[in-house]
Amino acid sequence: MTKRKGKPVSFDAMVKFFMHNYNIPTKRDIEGLNDRIDRLEKLIKAMLPTARRSASKSDSAHPANATETVLELIKRNKNGIGVSQIREQTGYDDKKLRNIIFRLNKIEKIMRVRRGKYKAME
Repeated sequence: MTKRKGKPVSFDAMVKFFMHNYNIPTKRDIEGLNDRIDRLEKLIKAMLPTARRSASKSDSAHPANATETVLELIKRNKNGIGVSQIREQTGYDDKKLRNIIFRLNKIEKIMRVRRGKYKAME
């Protein structure tokens, strides 16, 4: 048998080697991340009341959701408006716009003037 040369490697050193080489987080790393998350949550909570106040003030000026946005746009155009014009002004994709128009038509808020053109019900 040949004799082993050098110092024996301790188990702790081996664990540290693998953790370092395979980017395994340590307890200290996890605690650091938790601290950062806690700080971010506090910042978000601190910002919420101001966001709510500004949102409540702007509710009267701006529609609350996409359906109301599209309905307001259609109401502003007395002779009707095309889907392409709605898409340009809102920036919504085709699928979202088709679903909104279908819903508004179903609840009889808008009516179809001709293919691709809608106007608000009086």
